[in-house]
Amino acid sequence: MPDFEVVDLGPADNPEAGDEAPDFTRPLVTDEYWENRSLSELVAEHGRTIVVFTPMTGSFLAKYVWDELAERGWDEKAHVVGVTASTPYGVKRFLEDNEYPFTVFADPAADVARDYGIDHDLDGMAGITEPRPAVFAVGEDLTVEDAWVGTDWPDFPDYDDLEERFGLE
Repeated sequence: MPDFEVVDLGPADNPEAGDEAPDFTRPLVTDEYWENRSLSELVAEHGRTIVVFTPMTGSFLAKYVWDELAERGWDEKAHVVGVTASTPYGVKRFLEDNEYPFTVFADPAADVARDYGIDHDLDGMAGITEPRPAVFAVGEDLTVEDAWVGTDWPDFPDYDDLEERFGLE
């Protein structure tokens, strides 16, 4: 594990259980291509959806989260989609290099993270914003059923707890 400083991100202003999940349209990236899609389209197509926010795809935190979800087979238990502050090119390369069975929205300006109240400035760098780690269970009516939002950077969810809370056991 690399040596790094844990940063307190302060309180988030994210939607909670019972709130409407902010809808958005961004490039949805696979390991082969991308196309503009909205969260509401995916929910209408697949039903209940787990939305996983991670920092930029080049970060160890994003890799650790997606490695864990792939190892636990979340793609076999639910419709899971990611959101990250990387370009479609970066997300495509990340998915290709790691052979993840997931699709990820590219949100390089972190506008979606801002709409979800989970954006933060990265290491005090001007103009560089990314989402804090967060996971939302979104129901068929776009209502947030449950949410976990990191409070530090880096922060990781208790995956066993999420599987129980989200019915992914």
